Amino acid sequence: MTIKYTPDHEWLNVKGDAATVGITHHAQDALGDVVFVDLPEVGKTYAAKEVAGVVESVKAAADVYMPVTGEITEVNEALRADPSLANSDPMGAGWFFKVKLSNASELDALMDETSYTAYEQNA
Repeated sequence: MTIKYTPDHEWLNVKGDAATVGITHHAQDALGDVVFVDLPEVGKTYAAKEVAGVVESVKAAADVYMPVTGEITEVNEALRADPSLANSDPMGAGWFFKVKLSNASELDALMDETSYTAYEQNA
């Protein structure tokens, strides 16, 4: 299990050739109370950095970017039913979708926890 982070404040929990994706504590904190999520379609393939979903809060809406190229294998229906999970447990029950990686080498361009912590302090 490896956790990676994007400059757009998404996280990936990588296991083999698959990853679970969500937004970070920093992102949910900046957004405020999440009231709606638009999740990607299962079976659809996205390129890295392509918009794969939207998260809306009481004060803003933000795109959720695909961190790596791959196919959506599952979406979090619990999050669709209760968007506040993105606030209460963003790194756990508030995950957004799962993706089968097309090119694992793309992970090399993402940040590890130490790098992301330094990055978010300047965000």
